[in-house]
Amino acid sequence: MVEPHHTPVMVGEVLSALDVRSGGCYIDCTVGEGGHSAEIEAAAEPPPSVLGLDVDEQALSTARRRLGSDSILVRGSYRELKRLAEINGFMPADGVLFDLGLSSLQVESGARGFSFLRPGPLDMRFDSGQELTAHHIVNEYGEEDLANLIYRLGEERRSRRIARAIVRSRPIEDTAELAEVVRRSMGRQPRRHTHPATRTFQAIRMETNAELEAIEQGVQGAIEVLRPGGRLAVISYHSLEDRLVKRLLARESASCICPPRAPACACGHRPTVRLINRRVIKPSRAEVETNPRSRSAKLRVAERIEG
Repeated sequence: MVEPHHTPVMVGEVLSALDVRSGGCYIDCTVGEGGHSAEIEAAAEPPPSVLGLDVDEQALSTARRRLGSDSILVRGSYRELKRLAEINGFMPADGVLFDLGLSSLQVESGARGFSFLRPGPLDMRFDSGQELTAHHIVNEYGEEDLANLIYRLGEERRSRRIARAIVRSRPIEDTAELAEVVRRSMGRQPRRHTHPATRTFQAIRMETNAELEAIEQGVQGAIEVLRPGGRLAVISYHSLEDRLVKRLLARESASCICPPRAPACACGHRPTVRLINRRVIKPSRAEVETNPRSRSAKLRVAERIEG
């Protein structure tokens, strides 16, 4: 057993959401260092079986030392959730969990390039085997494309000013240099709680890993692998992720997805899930005080029905 680097968020709420039962089969689509999976294993006796997925081999090596022998850990993306569940004998599953945030291990490792707080290469890949890196985006994307992705994925109102500054400062070789370029492009700013480069780094990281597309594919795959009565729990950390998850679950729980002005239903859509929480679940004040990184977490839960 090793001391974990990452404190799992909303453990009690997640276990309740998944309705963990003895001998069940659960899939942790972002197993990371195994924090949530360890809690799922310990929640019932005999322990549930857990299939843990992650594209980050460094995190998986920690999870392997932490989890029990009934857990199966696989280096793979939740984009391929249905296939990985089938070949590992976890279909149908009793519960599927997504924890979409960065782990402390990823943030605190300067060598991965995720954080502007530590100098490091412009990498930002979850999967070190993929070709696209943050370095390519920062140094090769056109100014308009760069501005659009910073606005769309970072929700940064000053995206055009930032993109112009990045293009003029090329080549940019590391995270510290990029953070300084963004900071200077902002001019004098009133004192703020977050670093001025926060939204830009978020946007570049999400573009590097095609995160929104992966979430959409993963959530759809999760619904397909769940047994009727099985639960899906998704923790997101910023508005883009949460809005996407909310929209996907609203669509899958609706009995009709025709345009609002359609005179009559013609879609033939059948709901596949029911929403367990209409309102998003947030961490308690006590948890935020002890684990500040949980403050932006939002949990949404749905249950598979016959669809």
